[in-house]
Amino acid sequence: MMRKGLAGQRLVAVFLVGIVLFNFPFLSLFDRDLQVFGLPLLHVGVFVAWCGVIALMAWIAERGSR
Repeated sequence: MMRKGLAGQRLVAVFLVGIVLFNFPFLSLFDRDLQVFGLPLLHVGVFVAWCGVIALMAWIAERGSR
């Protein structure tokens, strides 16, 4: 059984990772003239990072409620 404090700390950590993912140094890695399935690499990278942060937060929240 996970303590609520530990789940909260993990959610804060995922939030901070999200802040890093959506700031300049990381986004500049994906600012290339490449296309993935007809979409710019930057858009695909942002969408994948956004989905990953949401999935991690949902997983932590569900795991913490048990």
